[in-house]
Amino acid sequence: SAWVVLISLIALFADLMPLRDPLEINPDKNFLPVFSKDAWLGTDAIGRDLLSRAIHGARVSLQIAYTAPFISLVCGLALGLAAGYFRGRIESFVGIFVDSILAFPNIVAIMAILFFAGNTLLNIILVLGFFGIPGDARITRANAILFSEREFVLAARAQGASHLRIIIRELLPNVLIPVLSLVLFGMSIVIFIEGALAFLGIGIDPPTPTWGRMISEGFDEITVSPHVTFVPAVVMFLTILSF
Repeated sequence: SAWVVLISLIALFADLMPLRDPLEINPDKNFLPVFSKDAWLGTDAIGRDLLSRAIHGARVSLQIAYTAPFISLVCGLALGLAAGYFRGRIESFVGIFVDSILAFPNIVAIMAILFFAGNTLLNIILVLGFFGIPGDARITRANAILFSEREFVLAARAQGASHLRIIIRELLPNVLIPVLSLVLFGMSIVIFIEGALAFLGIGIDPPTPTWGRMISEGFDEITVSPHVTFVPAVVMFLTILSF
């Protein structure tokens, strides 16, 4: 999607763009409307430029989107391939592990973990990656079971290929495609969850701008200056929709 490429490039090169400091406070120019002379997308309650904050806020969301789902992918592939190929006790163990993760409401468990571990960017990435494992593991396991009985796998076994070789050379390429499609969906999900966490005050600590915190900060004035909430909300919506 053109929007994903655009927002990614803008976030990457934000420091080189002629933008105001996203943390710069100017009380004399608070709540400027959209398309103002001094701020294209307006300003918030303390005069910070919404365009600059939305672009710098994209950095947090995109870092999470480009890392957490791939942590889930690697772990889910390993568990799903082992469960689908070896079956038996390994499949039972993986099933119990996956069901244990799904037994807790994800957002509540994530909030609890971040409350005790700290809401740093690394912790958020790791936690979101961990709770994304069940989906990848289940898709991988289902496809591994399907392909493990196909002729090319049986032929490899007959030729004396090791289990590791069969998994890497025969199963992985066939299982990878459907799981990668789930990664794109996972990118949109983690952006949404990070935004929800920030809205609830459990995201990255201020003053680092994030879309969820920007939405939360403007929510009290939504009837007076709705653009303070809607600017980051629209950017976040377009990014999630594009993924």
